[in-house]
Amino acid sequence: MAQDIYLIANGDLRLSANQVCWPAQQEAERQLTAAIEKLGHKVVRGHELDAAKQHGFIDSQKRGLEVFESIPPKAPLIVCEAVWQYSQHVLPGLMTHQGPILTAANWSGQWPGLVGMLNLNGSLAKAGVAYSTIWSESFDDEYFLDKLGDWLSEGSIKHSEIHVKAANDVMVPHKSSLLAKDVVKTLVDKKAILGVFDEGCMGMYNAIIPDELLAKASVFKERLSQSALYAEMRATADAEAQAVRDWLDAKGMRFHTGSDEATELTDAQILQQCKMYIAALRIADDFGCAAIGIQYQQGLKDLCPASDLAEGLLNNVDRPPVTSRDGSRVLYEGQALPHFNEVDECAGLDALITNRLWTAMGFSPETTLHDVRWGDDYQGRFVWVFEISGAVPPEHLAGGYAGAVSERQPPMYFPLGGGTIKGVSKPGWAIWSRIYVLDGKMQADLGVLEVAELPQQETERRWQATTPQWPILHAVLPGIDRNKMMGRHKSNHIQVAYVPDQSQISYALGAKIHAFRNLGIDVFLCGAGHEL
Repeated sequence: MAQDIYLIANGDLRLSANQVCWPAQQEAERQLTAAIEKLGHKVVRGHELDAAKQHGFIDSQKRGLEVFESIPPKAPLIVCEAVWQYSQHVLPGLMTHQGPILTAANWSGQWPGLVGMLNLNGSLAKAGVAYSTIWSESFDDEYFLDKLGDWLSEGSIKHSEIHVKAANDVMVPHKSSLLAKDVVKTLVDKKAILGVFDEGCMGMYNAIIPDELLAKASVFKERLSQSALYAEMRATADAEAQAVRDWLDAKGMRFHTGSDEATELTDAQILQQCKMYIAALRIADDFGCAAIGIQYQQGLKDLCPASDLAEGLLNNVDRPPVTSRDGSRVLYEGQALPHFNEVDECAGLDALITNRLWTAMGFSPETTLHDVRWGDDYQGRFVWVFEISGAVPPEHLAGGYAGAVSERQPPMYFPLGGGTIKGVSKPGWAIWSRIYVLDGKMQADLGVLEVAELPQQETERRWQATTPQWPILHAVLPGIDRNKMMGRHKSNHIQVAYVPDQSQISYALGAKIHAFRNLGIDVFLCGAGHEL
């Protein structure tokens, strides 16, 4: 490999986030550079610090194109990530780059650098761009140095996938296949619509399913506008929003409120979130949507509070009733309306199929995506931190609504505030999954997840190491260690749905495998904890 290794740093679109997170990025680059130099190579930064903006990130697609003009097209290139990043900023340059590409992240939960890198990895995979990936807490551990050495000498890194097997020939339980067959037939015969409120949230190219692939699963997109959602919010009466708030108060949900709109959650912000919940249901009903996705951050963040409260409520069967505009019907009565956070269509398709399978099995059908945020050892086991501020239904939380508290989103992401549905996911067993696009096909990884129960002190430590305003899930993935998971997973997101108990794992997993396979999705079974 060439002596000079080029390094770039992809960042957020928001100036406030880039400025706050810049010191963490600098430290990660310093450690990574030192490791590369020890192995006899020189690091050349592909772009400089912007003194006026007070950070050194690529912060737009325009800036990314400018940066790649000065990088030799065949140079070895590292994308170093310690923060959340918008993949679209660098994808055009990476798609045409001819040299070996490495994505590298610090193993830290402080900012979503691991989440950003996994999103970039999934986007590169979908685009058919060859890349290698690596991560490290200190950039001096044996695994990292061995893999970095491989990349510097061979131009590629291979991570073990011994935990993965194709599920094409797996024999699923007979009752699973019978149930899934009926669910698939109904979907194929009647078809379904995903309501997409502005596609492509936060540069997540990997979260967009091409229409022709989605159609193979008998699902179609209704492309909706966030402006229509905002207009519907404005048309919603204050009294209707207050009724939603009163319902939540009666359920025992708590709201940490204050009076400073700039830094605290206020009652006015909560009412706006309740209006969004009502508006989303009415628009979904207008267009016959079986699931919807709101873009979550960009666009609406400059007009109204965050969508977190609305998203979590939509994903819950037991939720505040909303009527049609004329008051004649309760919309989606007795049902969850699956919501896919950040308009991640891969998660939306998964949530739709899972909701129907779980309902048919008589299981609680609530489902959510999470960020694969970070993880750490606890008493001899590696326990992941799964977090996502939106979409988590109260049914997933210990104590339900009474175990949930709403806290204001950080101002650097959400200047107009809005509260989350914060809580700790209840201990138990779940099926995890991820649909993704690779080699022009829809594929999916599935596995078993144990939701662990940790002491409050350890939970608080993990919250403080990540984002304490967000709901948390303590995840143990049987048969999959940290490095295997990171090396294989092709998304920042992971889908989670509980099963009643461990004895139901094979039934649920088998049904999901059968349904996915018969809807044109190639399935891979990951890890252990299942007998099929």
